[in-house]
Amino acid sequence: MLSAISNRGKLQFMIFKERFTTPVFLKFLRRLLRQNRRKILLIIDSHPVHVSGATTRWLKKHTSRIRVYFLPGYSPELNPDEYLNQDVKTNAVGRTRPVDQKELIGNVRSYLRIAQARPSKIKRFFHHKHVRYASV
Repeated sequence: MLSAISNRGKLQFMIFKERFTTPVFLKFLRRLLRQNRRKILLIIDSHPVHVSGATTRWLKKHTSRIRVYFLPGYSPELNPDEYLNQDVKTNAVGRTRPVDQKELIGNVRSYLRIAQARPSKIKRFFHHKHVRYASV
């Protein structure tokens, strides 16, 4: 699962079955650009996919639409999206025992769609003291 949340309560996500690779990440970034008219300020960690040569080149070509901020080394508490990840793991995955991958994906997708319809819930992720910097 890849996701992006905004301090205005917007949630966008993509569920994929393959490994997390640069092409998967670039597909997600292209989707973000298509679905947003405003400039995107994206906070990400330094995962190898995020700093790959292809990703860096793609981001340079799209500086008018997207700006990336890198978190310091291992600091998940500073990443607002990690609060969504924890919520999904606790409530969409941890409360049920899916019989197969298809059911697991369905549970996660359903949970995220419900979360999309509740912007106040997404906004609350930015109330945590370590991520208030991103709520301005």
